[in-house]
Amino acid sequence: MTPQAPQRNEPLDSIDRRIVAELSRDGRLSVRTLADRVHISRTAAHNRLQQLQQRGVITGFGAQIDRRSIGLHISALVVVRIGEVSWEEIAAKLATLPFVEKVQAVSGDIDIILTVSAPDHEQLSQAILRDIHDMPGVVSTRSHLILEEIEGHPPAQTLDIWRT
Repeated sequence: MTPQAPQRNEPLDSIDRRIVAELSRDGRLSVRTLADRVHISRTAAHNRLQQLQQRGVITGFGAQIDRRSIGLHISALVVVRIGEVSWEEIAAKLATLPFVEKVQAVSGDIDIILTVSAPDHEQLSQAILRDIHDMPGVVSTRSHLILEEIEGHPPAQTLDIWRT
C-alpha cells in the first residue's frame, strides 16, 4: 500500500486552528497542556496533532533563535533578478550559500528575495558580492540593510481569530 499524500487544501476547523495557534506560541507544549488549552481530551488532542502532521499542516518543531545572540549582527534583504535559468535550479543553489536564511520567489520586476545574515559588514559584503551576485544565472542584485525588526504575528498565531 502506498502512503497517502498530505491533504493540504482541507480546511482547518476551529479546534485545529486553536491547536496550531497554541503550538506556534510554544512548540514544547505537552499534549496534556495543549488539550487543556483548547478544551478537548488528551486523546483527541493527540489524534488531532497526528492528523495535522500527516496532512502537512504542522511540518516540524524547532527553536526560534535570536540572530545576534549567535553572532549574526547584520542582516539584509537581497533582491535578485535572474536570467534564463529555472527558479528551482537557482533557488536550490542560493539556499546552500553561507548566511542565506531564506529564499523566496516573488512577483513583479524582480524574481527572488533573500534574507541574508552575517557576523559583520565584511562577511555580508562577501556573501552578496562574491557568492550571490557572481552566481551563474544571477543578472543583478540590490541589497537593503535591515536596521530594526519588530515581530508581528506568525501566520499560525492568527488562525485562532479567523472567521469561518
